[in-house]
Amino acid sequence: MQAKDIMTTSVVSIGPEASIQDAAQLMLDNHISGLPVVDADGKPVGLISEGDLMHRSEIGTERRRPWWLRMVTSTASEARDFVKEHAQSVADVMSKNVITIDEAAPLGDIAEVLESEGIKRLPVVRDEKLVGIVSRSNLLRALASHPAQTPSAPKADDRNLREAVQKALDSQEWASSGALNPMVSDGVVEVWGYVTSKDERRALLLTVEQVPGVKKVIDRLGSMPSYLRGT
Repeated sequence: MQAKDIMTTSVVSIGPEASIQDAAQLMLDNHISGLPVVDADGKPVGLISEGDLMHRSEIGTERRRPWWLRMVTSTASEARDFVKEHAQSVADVMSKNVITIDEAAPLGDIAEVLESEGIKRLPVVRDEKLVGIVSRSNLLRALASHPAQTPSAPKADDRNLREAVQKALDSQEWASSGALNPMVSDGVVEVWGYVTSKDERRALLLTVEQVPGVKKVIDRLGSMPSYLRGT
């Protein structure tokens, strides 16, 4: 299996010129904790996460170091903190050392990078352009889909069917989550992600059932926690 077989393709991204308020709102609207930052050509240039927005002057959460720690903190470090706390553009706040992986990368390579770099998600690229996101949860879903056997390379038909299912899910404007992720094996589709209601769950499953070539649909959807719904 490769990155393109398990990645989430409905990627929510943002441009470096956008405001941090726009970034925060996108994360809230899509129930995600981070955003890849892409340039005008669709190439990843950074990542911005909840952690990058925790210490902000607008809400009084700037870093307050004790006097003894300020004595040993470099001026460069303090300057970087000041920028992250006061800058208004994504470009100034994002993490610029973005690590990407090619869509043809095997799962072993993905696991190695996630572990060695201590990160939770990787932007997936094709010809240097963003085409998806693969995370630790994507690897867990792949494992859960093959509990009793070593995962084998998906057939071309399964890959095509997964693309068709993902396209059908992405077309539903009423879907509340930007992280729906179908897994396909021999025409059987497992639908992973979160929903906010029983009606949304049924509508999503029905959407998948109606995609030509789908033999069976397995519901792996979870209920969206109330604190992520803003309620």
